[in-house]
Amino acid sequence: MIAARSRLGTLALGVALLGLTEGCAENSNPGAAKGPMAASGSPGIESKSAAEPHSKSEDGFLDNRAKIGSAAPASGAMPGEVISAESYGAAVPPAPASAPAEGAMKPGQTRDMAGGGSFAGGGGGLGGMMNSGPMRGRVQAPPPSAESYARIVENTFHEATKDPLSTFSIDVDTAAYANVRRFLNQGVLPPKDAVRIEELVNYFPYSYAPPTVADEPFAVHVEVARCPWDDQHRLAKVGLKGREIAVDKRPASNLVFLLDVSGSMMDQNKLPLVKAGLRLLVNKLGENDRVAIVVYAGASGLVLPSTSCQDKARILDSLERLQAGGSTNGGAGLELAYQTAVANFIKGGTNRVILCTDGDFNVGVTGPDALTKLIEAKAKSGVFLSILGFGMGNYKDKTVEMLADKGNGNLAYIDSIQEAGKVLVEQMGGTLITIAKDVKIQVEFNPAKVGSYRLIGYEDRVLAARDFNDDKKDAGEIGSGHTVTALYEIAPAGREADAPGVDPLRYQDPKPKAAEPTGDPAKANELFTVKVRYKAPQGDVSKLMAFVAEDGGSDDSPSDEFRFASAVAEFGLVLRESRFRGKASLDGAVERAESALGRDPSGYRREFLELARKARSLGAH
Repeated sequence: MIAARSRLGTLALGVALLGLTEGCAENSNPGAAKGPMAASGSPGIESKSAAEPHSKSEDGFLDNRAKIGSAAPASGAMPGEVISAESYGAAVPPAPASAPAEGAMKPGQTRDMAGGGSFAGGGGGLGGMMNSGPMRGRVQAPPPSAESYARIVENTFHEATKDPLSTFSIDVDTAAYANVRRFLNQGVLPPKDAVRIEELVNYFPYSYAPPTVADEPFAVHVEVARCPWDDQHRLAKVGLKGREIAVDKRPASNLVFLLDVSGSMMDQNKLPLVKAGLRLLVNKLGENDRVAIVVYAGASGLVLPSTSCQDKARILDSLERLQAGGSTNGGAGLELAYQTAVANFIKGGTNRVILCTDGDFNVGVTGPDALTKLIEAKAKSGVFLSILGFGMGNYKDKTVEMLADKGNGNLAYIDSIQEAGKVLVEQMGGTLITIAKDVKIQVEFNPAKVGSYRLIGYEDRVLAARDFNDDKKDAGEIGSGHTVTALYEIAPAGREADAPGVDPLRYQDPKPKAAEPTGDPAKANELFTVKVRYKAPQGDVSKLMAFVAEDGGSDDSPSDEFRFASAVAEFGLVLRESRFRGKASLDGAVERAESALGRDPSGYRREFLELARKARSLGAH
């Protein structure tokens, strides 16, 4: 086993899960939403008085406000104008138990398809959501063809003599694991391209040691042991641990909730779950934090201007009144959300847009190229992005993953109120507080020790070697307390793996030169060097860190963290039916993970065991 020591260390992961209580029961604050509410440069829209009747439009909204759910604003209102939360009215009552809507979840949890998703009992508070059995479970699996995933072309082996540098952007996204869990809990195996192995591995916290140098944001740790699915190979684990910022020490937050309220968000596991999850977050924010709410469907609108969390009742009331209907103009919503965040920018604080969507953009800016240009431009504003994916059946993973990658963002998939609690409460610091951005890793392999190597996962994060020193090249961010883990499969020198070759060269000697001795005895036993570049959250110039992994010789005593991470990777190789899986099996993954549970206070590792067993029962081997 190899354990390369850095001059950094790490802190234990995460903010402890702070009670998911019923503290965000329905808030009724009639005074908060009355009267005109105006954003800078936009006329306010006067809501009707409480005595005036409210009539429903066909799309399920009330007709006395700009039509967020229609293709064009009503009453002359333009996208970007303020919409009174009062004018959304109360939640639509549930369908009678005797006549449930077609496709209703289960008794005890209803859905009115005409007026948009709502909680049983007409909206209720978090308590009803937390106690709802159907919400804790999973519904029937959607048709695979209705969801979209970017094609994954697996990384191959590279010969260390010809290509000694491996360069990639870090990735703290965890969406793939929660999405795979959703499929398995529905009794079906996930599509192969839904299985991003790095996101499966990074879903779990690892007990990497804390940083010891005050001005460095994370620590780097390396461990090498025998590869579980190929006895002739070795497996190297490179781990980063972000510095923990205590909840009471975190900077003030300027948050903009960008919420998809289009017709595709009607289902109970979409907008109702969005509102329940965001209530958890709002109830954990402090008096120095601010929240604005932007919604989009056919058009976009500012439901709630930036509001101090000293007035949480107003924020929660605005959330509760949202309903779904109409088409999806995500581009217009992104424009308005960033505009709102920039207008209320807190210097030295947390400035972030939190986008909640199923990714089904179908009007306005919809193409991947146009969306990429839009989000890249917005990323330069200094405002960061978190994307929370919701729903099933039409979930557009490909779209939301691209937005997160290009927008200085992170991506999580919310399949239950428990996952919302993990992302928005337990790991609130990592989700909201960026401690370093444009984080890149470059590993240089010593050809005297390494014949070939393969980076497992991170296919859409691979960079050219020259991009490592290019500060204009975008890369991933790391948040407070985050852990990042990358795995390399290594074939020792003289046992090169089957790396793809090329035709012989006509004008040059096709045979690579043998690795030249360095002449420095101190480097003779080095296996590889890890270099990391990063920028401060608002910085433009990167800093460099470097660490050397020496060959300790023994591969027989890997840590629990190594064994568990390798078990999750093996699970992913099997689900993907990877051509590099070797002898990988779910039996092996389960056995190794079960012996490496370690400290598991939230039960995530035990849950993994159950998922691996379910996958095995569904025919994955």
